[in-house]
Amino acid sequence: MRILVTNDDGVQSPGLYALALMLRDKDFDVVVAAPSGEASGSGAAITGSEVDGKISVERREIAELPGITVFSIAATPAFITLIATRGAFGAPPDVVCSGINRGANVGRAIIHSGTVGAVLTGWTYGCSGLAVSLDVGLNPREDPQWTVAAELAGELLPSILNRSEPVALNLNVPDRERDGVLGIREAPLSSFGAVQTQFEAGDGFLQMTISEQESKYEEGTDAALLANGYAPVTAIRAVTEAQVELGLRTPRS
Repeated sequence: MRILVTNDDGVQSPGLYALALMLRDKDFDVVVAAPSGEASGSGAAITGSEVDGKISVERREIAELPGITVFSIAATPAFITLIATRGAFGAPPDVVCSGINRGANVGRAIIHSGTVGAVLTGWTYGCSGLAVSLDVGLNPREDPQWTVAAELAGELLPSILNRSEPVALNLNVPDRERDGVLGIREAPLSSFGAVQTQFEAGDGFLQMTISEQESKYEEGTDAALLANGYAPVTAIRAVTEAQVELGLRTPRS
């Protein structure tokens, strides 16, 4: 079983390392391919930084990932996933694991997440996937619980591997020690995310600020369960047709 590990925080992220090491220790064939820099908020964009029409791909040796093949790419995680399914890093992956993201990815706002965008891209091209995020908040502590998030991700792997059809899951983990996490729970997406964004328009500029969500979360949703100490998981899918009756006439032949 070959697993691609990517993220949107960049190839230097400790969350990426924790996820890759967990998978390696479970004897999966792991290849890491991640953005060379920050790619948060990129969604499923397939863009890269070109020089003379070429996107940089660098083989890396990372001390924290001994024995694991690592590539640094000047592109978004969805782009990386797309080219991985085309054999850019050896055999195409069977599963895409994305994260561990620095910050929660809950609610319908996940449409903007590069972490989730990688998994949905993989799902589109026939790969099961798992997006993993750690709820460190806007003021993270010095030692986030990356290992706890990786362990919980490992517990979900059978839910992905033991299926005949591809499935994409979105897992969020509270930043707590293992015995402080109340368990993994299935949950629907909330109608909004974990943070609020506000924009200020000026003469020739826009400025965005982010703040913690102050509204009460909808009961039973991923955001509410995460705030209460659970690790919510939601099955998601990429864009598909909607069953909507448009009332259009069938053209005459």
